[in-house]
Amino acid sequence: MDRIRRALDLARLERDHPTEPSHLERGGQPFVPEAPAGSGPARTPPASITYHRTRVFSPSPAVLEANRIVNPASSDPAAAAYRMLRTQVLQRMDANGWRSLAIFSPSAEDGKTTTAANLAVNLANDRLHTVLLVEFDFRRPTLAALMGLSPEFGADDTLAGTARVEDCLYHAEGFDRLVMMPARGKMTNSSEVLAGPRSREVVSELRARYPERILVFDLPPVLNADDALAFAPLVECGLVVASEGRTRRNDLVRTIELLHKTPLVGTVLNRASDTPRGY
Repeated sequence: MDRIRRALDLARLERDHPTEPSHLERGGQPFVPEAPAGSGPARTPPASITYHRTRVFSPSPAVLEANRIVNPASSDPAAAAYRMLRTQVLQRMDANGWRSLAIFSPSAEDGKTTTAANLAVNLANDRLHTVLLVEFDFRRPTLAALMGLSPEFGADDTLAGTARVEDCLYHAEGFDRLVMMPARGKMTNSSEVLAGPRSREVVSELRARYPERILVFDLPPVLNADDALAFAPLVECGLVVASEGRTRRNDLVRTIELLHKTPLVGTVLNRASDTPRGY
């Protein structure tokens, strides 16, 4: 009953504020409005990729499993949910010609980085795009550990001007068309840096390198610091991650209100207790 009540409350919020980009989960699956048939630019598969400057590493399957990085080809219900999320996010982004997506969450421990990593893996598995997953969460960087990587250089070095972009790119073997730029360490003045000119330069460079590449940015929780709001104007759209049994309704509503200038492609309910039935 509590989940139903929350869904009804949030549905009323959408009805009362129809201009707010709030798209909420329905029926146990992430809900994203479908794009009109035939809309959006035509997609063509990227050319075959040979990594020259990007550093290649081999992630441990045991580490990936322990950190809940799901094989996109798996028959696991979680893999099916991420594939569904991937398809719906792509429909919305393609319909609008968007190529940059920020992953938001109200608070810590909502599963934001895990969702960002699994979504990026599945977006790259689409075979029609290459994907760059960028960690701009300098309050609590965890992407490298999540993937079993010890980076020599990271996104923090790029923004500090002590490393070039190409020095901070990593490709995990087994994840075709996916490149990552993890953060190597914390940054004390992260919100000022993310709102500053160097951040804009880096984002522009990442966009210019491969026009068809999808950029996925992992940011700190919206309500814990101002980093996400400072960086939000540099992306075209966002996805909000909430956690069942942890995210409070008022926090989710407040997060969506604060992001009112950023189009949201959807809201993901992480750690949902309902398991979809098999087909």
